[in-house]
Amino acid sequence: MLLGHPVLFKSLCYVDGRWIHSDSAATIAVQNPADQEVIGHVPMLDRAQIEAAVDAAHRAYESWRWVPQERRSAILLRWHELILRHQHDLAGILSLEQGKPLTESRGEIAYAASFVEWYANDAKRLCGRTIPSHINGAHLGTVMEPVGVAALITPWNFPVAMITRKAAAALAAGCTAIVKPAHETPFSALALAQLAEEAGFPAGVFNVVLGEPQMAMETLVRDVRVRAVSFTGSTRVGGLVARAVAESGIKKLALELGGNAPFIVTEDADLDQAVKVAIGAKFQTSGQDCCAANRIFVAAPLYERFVLQYSEAVRALKVGSAFEAGVEVGPLMHQAAFDTTAARVADARTKGARITVGGQAHALGGWFFEPTVVADAAPGMRIYDEENFAPTSAISSFNTLDEVVSKANDTEHGLAAYICATRVDTIFQLVRRLDFAMISVNGVKFTGAPIPFGGMKASGLGREGGSEGFEPFVETKYFCLGNLGLPLSVTA
Repeated sequence: MLLGHPVLFKSLCYVDGRWIHSDSAATIAVQNPADQEVIGHVPMLDRAQIEAAVDAAHRAYESWRWVPQERRSAILLRWHELILRHQHDLAGILSLEQGKPLTESRGEIAYAASFVEWYANDAKRLCGRTIPSHINGAHLGTVMEPVGVAALITPWNFPVAMITRKAAAALAAGCTAIVKPAHETPFSALALAQLAEEAGFPAGVFNVVLGEPQMAMETLVRDVRVRAVSFTGSTRVGGLVARAVAESGIKKLALELGGNAPFIVTEDADLDQAVKVAIGAKFQTSGQDCCAANRIFVAAPLYERFVLQYSEAVRALKVGSAFEAGVEVGPLMHQAAFDTTAARVADARTKGARITVGGQAHALGGWFFEPTVVADAAPGMRIYDEENFAPTSAISSFNTLDEVVSKANDTEHGLAAYICATRVDTIFQLVRRLDFAMISVNGVKFTGAPIPFGGMKASGLGREGGSEGFEPFVETKYFCLGNLGLPLSVTA
């Protein structure tokens, strides 16, 4: 792949302003999911090197926290400008290592850049407050202080946006950051580090490390100098992160975890619109999205018509490698994802579901799986009960709003939900009764830099994006200035 900025494709970790290899020379191969070809190798640092990254971030914090906000924001805005300037290169790297269609990768780069711009500007409004005093002669108030070193552990499905959503907030608030990206998609993170260096972040402020996943996570999380941990990934691994945090002391923790998103089509919905929205909500990133529509519930009077129209739309989706024109669905990320997907579809088939489209390995071979529609899905089927990180849709019917609310809420997860309806009373009732933190009505797009992204229940803790995105990285410090010579209160 030819790049306009050739040094963006880095094969070294970035620590304390230097590009480093593993002291043990250990590396891991990175594959293109479309053809399993090795596209490069990256170092796997040992524990001492990851501890050295914490050393560097801790030293840098002592000066970065006092850098005037205007200067911090200016560096972030340069980073934003560089990301947009090189967005085509970044999208190419992302598609090469992750497999998503190039059009989706371009969208992710723009989305990722938006967080950098948002936090560069919003940090200027990260203000404390003056509190009316109840103490004679005292002035009361608060200031917002950065917490210190932040460990940011990110996934492979959105390898650029999940970094900037965390790092921009942390850096803008005055924290320093150590990013531990997924080893499946390291090159996107390293490209961001190259641009961060060019933007002018001082050494140690922004670092990217790779290592054996469990060791790297525990080394970062258990270090007492790491004061904030932000993780995006599965609920299972999120539990391991939370446990490691709890065992190493009290610190700020944000978790953005799995989803099991219901997609509800009510009797009054516009059927054509519902089909279109459902396609968009399900098949982005080949369904490998924690916000993807996981269980589609359709009102009984519309059910068969929806299944027919939706199946026709799914059949028309173009599957292929990321760089082919018009591709809408790419490969799964790895063999384990492919095997799990095939097993879930087979389980549904044996338990009585109808496979109206797809249902098997794609003719392209490798890790490509046919976009699949499973009608008459029911509890007890893996495709219904589990989060499906795959281009597979599970559809079932419902008769009443009470029934669909009960079915939708019958999950440990509570990240995103979708509603297609036209009656305002129906929409509002569902919005209030669904136990999900984010609800999109009659549309696919609902995320973005200004909104608080996050989940309820087993889908996470805290929020990313919006002003709430600062919370994992700041502390509210209260002060009481007494004996200031202010007039004493007059008592009756």
